[in-house]
Amino acid sequence: METLSADERKTSSVPLSQESFFFASPWKSLITHGRFATLACPAADGGDINGNFQQQVRRAFAAAKEKGIQRPVLVGAIPFDTRKPSALFIPERCEQFSRQQRLQAAGQAPIGIDPVISSRQAIPEKEQFMAMVARAAEATSQPDLDKVVLSRLIDITTEEPVDAPALMDRLIAMNPTSYHFHVPLADGSTLLGASPELLLRKSGDTFSSLPLAGSARRDRSNAGLDQAIGERLMYSQKDRYEHRLVTSAMHDVLKPRSKYLAVPDKPELITTSTLWHLATPIEGKVSNERETALSLACLLHPTPALSGFPNALSRQWIEELEPFDRELFGGMVGWCDEEGNGEWVVTIRCGTLAGKRIRLFAGAGIVPASSPESEWQETGVKLSTMLQAFGLK
Repeated sequence: METLSADERKTSSVPLSQESFFFASPWKSLITHGRFATLACPAADGGDINGNFQQQVRRAFAAAKEKGIQRPVLVGAIPFDTRKPSALFIPERCEQFSRQQRLQAAGQAPIGIDPVISSRQAIPEKEQFMAMVARAAEATSQPDLDKVVLSRLIDITTEEPVDAPALMDRLIAMNPTSYHFHVPLADGSTLLGASPELLLRKSGDTFSSLPLAGSARRDRSNAGLDQAIGERLMYSQKDRYEHRLVTSAMHDVLKPRSKYLAVPDKPELITTSTLWHLATPIEGKVSNERETALSLACLLHPTPALSGFPNALSRQWIEELEPFDRELFGGMVGWCDEEGNGEWVVTIRCGTLAGKRIRLFAGAGIVPASSPESEWQETGVKLSTMLQAFGLK
């Protein structure tokens, strides 16, 4: 639950600008103003507390405090491939706000006019994507590879530029239980979305995560049928296998850095506006007081929910099969303060917006039992989170 002062509650009405970082969570929600310093250093060694990336983070915090920023935070996004530049910055000012009030305000915001689409292209097209899935499914039937996550894009061009803050209001209203984010990027574009997946939250010496793997499309028109779909997902051997790969790998990564770690044996069901998901709530306590939300998030990223398992081999298959660079898609987005507290979510159910150009992203885990047609449909449902915000299907 959020604990806000009277001053902080007032900031729930602060308007979102194109330059603002915005992050709305059930735990803490914040919006930024200005930019003190940018951190583009790749986070390839970000899981190492003593590594170059974390040293640069500490130096950036120290410089901010020296300039009078009393409680500096680092905000932004890290790409899927951590060898690529990060999109992080320390703002001049950061304010907390009430997520609940923002949800109410978004629900009352004018719907506006849906953009007129001048072009729309799937990357790759259906036949190529299905061929990719078939190759990956065959590869995962071999002993050395268990899972590969494959993704696809939709590129959209509109006749007029899209208003990012207005689009955020629609995303929030349509996906009230998600983590909402708006990240201004160096090239003038914006990364925005409504992620359902918590990668890592840390407060004091405790941390938590909620990995998702295994999903099924909901039927909102029939409550009984919708519930039955969720139950089938819970007992699906294919989806439980895929989910277990994720939680087992996360357990193995976190265990050496934890003095306490709890990973339930059985997942639970959670829902978004469009999907049922298998989810496992992970909780723990760090063994080193220097550990931060960002160091743990980098340690986990990318989980097998975004790359596959084992990680190195699955990423080789992704590079071979996907006809594009994921860039920030499939990465992580969030914030961390100088004390190590913070929250990072997986960059899914998202897109980038640059004037009239929109790029949307969705992926699916491929295992031996995967069906190419089913995976095309699943990624289509995941893309619908963003498409519906544009008034599209």
